[in-house]
Amino acid sequence: MKGNKVLGGLFGLCVGDAIGVPFESCSRDELNRNPVTAMVGYGVHNQPAGTWSDDSSLTFCLADSLCQGFNLDDIAHKFCKWLYEAYWTPYGRTFDVGNTTQYAISRLRKGVKPDEAGGKSEYSNGNGSLMRILPLAYYLENTETPQKFEIIHHVSSITHAHLRSQMACSIYIQLAINLLKGDTPKSAYENMKVTILDFHGRELYCTELDNFSRILQADISKLTEEKIRSSGYVIDTLEASLWCFLNNNSYAEAVLTAVNLGGDTDTTGAVTGGLAGIYYGYENIPKDWIEQIARKEDIMELANRLNKKIYGNIR
Repeated sequence: MKGNKVLGGLFGLCVGDAIGVPFESCSRDELNRNPVTAMVGYGVHNQPAGTWSDDSSLTFCLADSLCQGFNLDDIAHKFCKWLYEAYWTPYGRTFDVGNTTQYAISRLRKGVKPDEAGGKSEYSNGNGSLMRILPLAYYLENTETPQKFEIIHHVSSITHAHLRSQMACSIYIQLAINLLKGDTPKSAYENMKVTILDFHGRELYCTELDNFSRILQADISKLTEEKIRSSGYVIDTLEASLWCFLNNNSYAEAVLTAVNLGGDTDTTGAVTGGLAGIYYGYENIPKDWIEQIARKEDIMELANRLNKKIYGNIR
């Protein structure tokens, strides 16, 4: 297992998603009174323990597509299969689909090109592309700038085409790449800032940089919990996930902290879990959580296929 670099990220994201699913939209105050400490079932969506949401489904669709190389049309096709044919769902049906994502995929089905389907307005900056973008970290680990960021932006734009969503995805993937290359969380974060500001400091992106000031100009980890928001807005999800990852010392602590922030618990859990899974590794995700995950053998097989495609034989 240790030779498979992909396992930690895919399972880390999926487990974080599944822990958060029963508590989506619960308030922080409510969870402070009754904190989440384990993977449980039912709750908000009335799903059994180990059920993952659209966050993981679309992540697996992207990973599945990347097993054949990068093809934007194929990624879009798999997103359509997910929404309309329940492809890569835990139990053969989709649930809890975001409005921006659903609208973009409906446009894909009508023949709109993938890089023209996503919402471009400022109100189309939910976390629906950030939640599914993680597999690109593996695919782009050794890709040079600017091609790396151009690919990230294209994949975000299938559903979320505003610069803010694209930049959020770039920040997340660059941090994940730094972790894959062996950086500590702190150094991965600081090195990410340098790379992102060098590329996204250009005129095209300048109008958006202020939205990321708490991440790029300051140290997000130094903020108090009261200043961290955990809504479905892409900036809130990115900030909350980085804050949880940087302020904890294990996979379990990071993910439970994320879910207990309340709000969009499944996505904050998933985005945090992806980073924590990469850094701490598959072997440090609690085994009882993995055992409860729906379709865990299929996820394992997908991780093996993507690892072999990108890194060759498991090493």
